Amino acid sequence: MEYDYLVVGSGLYGAVFAHEAKDRGKSVLVVDKRPYIAGNIYTENIEGINVHKYGAHIFHTNNKNVWNYITRFAEFNRFTNSPVANYKGELYSLPFNMYTFNKMWGVVTPEEAAVKIEEQRKEITHEPQNLEEQAISLVGHDIYEKLIKGYTEKQWGRDCKDLPSFIIKRLPVRLTFDNNYFNALYQGIPVGGYTKMIANLLDGIEVRLNTDYLENKAELDALANKIVYTGPIDAYFDYKLGTLEYRSVRFENELLDKPNFQGNAAVNYTDRETPWTRIIEHKWFEFGKDENGNDLPRTIISREYSSEWKPGDEPYYPVNDAKNSALYAEYKKLADAEPKVIFGGRLGEYKYYDMDTTIEAALRMSRNELYDGKEF
Repeated sequence: MEYDYLVVGSGLYGAVFAHEAKDRGKSVLVVDKRPYIAGNIYTENIEGINVHKYGAHIFHTNNKNVWNYITRFAEFNRFTNSPVANYKGELYSLPFNMYTFNKMWGVVTPEEAAVKIEEQRKEITHEPQNLEEQAISLVGHDIYEKLIKGYTEKQWGRDCKDLPSFIIKRLPVRLTFDNNYFNALYQGIPVGGYTKMIANLLDGIEVRLNTDYLENKAELDALANKIVYTGPIDAYFDYKLGTLEYRSVRFENELLDKPNFQGNAAVNYTDRETPWTRIIEHKWFEFGKDENGNDLPRTIISREYSSEWKPGDEPYYPVNDAKNSALYAEYKKLADAEPKVIFGGRLGEYKYYDMDTTIEAALRMSRNELYDGKEF
């Protein structure tokens, strides 16, 4: 055995564990099938713009310990997520706030907005049976029709009446003019991009890229005492119980010879007819400036299209319905019977993680594995 740990995947979960193991004096090898590190938070510098190759990633957390941890590896800017909704050319603020309600109904005071919402919520007089009824019961009919229905149906590829109500347990409704989408104490984007942040986490650790673990499993397993596997759990077991379902995302990127396309990092297209769900303009994550503070003369946009996942696509969002949850539970039994392997992260645990909860989970696992459950 050459290494104490083989870490499969150089994304956030794998990089955090690898760093902690190295800090504990363990020998670590990280492998990744892609030609670069950072997994789905990989950012590529094009024309001075840090492009989020696998979709927009905005770091936000209320966990001070996580914030203090990750800011050791990157300086974060003050970016605040304030998306805009475009419904057939009408622009609305997200999350739903007084700007939204003023544009929707012409109301001016919080009291007027609250009355209007309450009036429309009463349309649902029973326990909501599907996502449509749940949304109307929370924010009313007008907001549902213009800002939720089309976007959600594109996101999930199903009619809102056919989606379970639990997908929208609550919707942020603010009777203030606060445009901050995330209700989080800490928020921002790493200066210089996420790839630089992951490189700092992996500093001094051996990394092999263009290395498909599952294709070279026996050879790689023989190198290490234990494996931390962050790939799809069903792929690890060669899909022998069946395939877990995901929603995937396809991106169309465009470099434009102009300084400004839409004036905001994220614009959601909430009508059903527009085929993409949103357009990201990457330069606005860093205020349209390069690393030296100069204005960038060109811009890069990404149109996002939601789709059903099929083998060969990137898996993004686990479909945590009853059928898939039951199948995952069976794979989890197989995983628990693998004493040499730790399954972690969004794909290894078939669980939707934000970046902060990914870090939290990786640190928790590190503590259990490297420190016998003791606090650092």
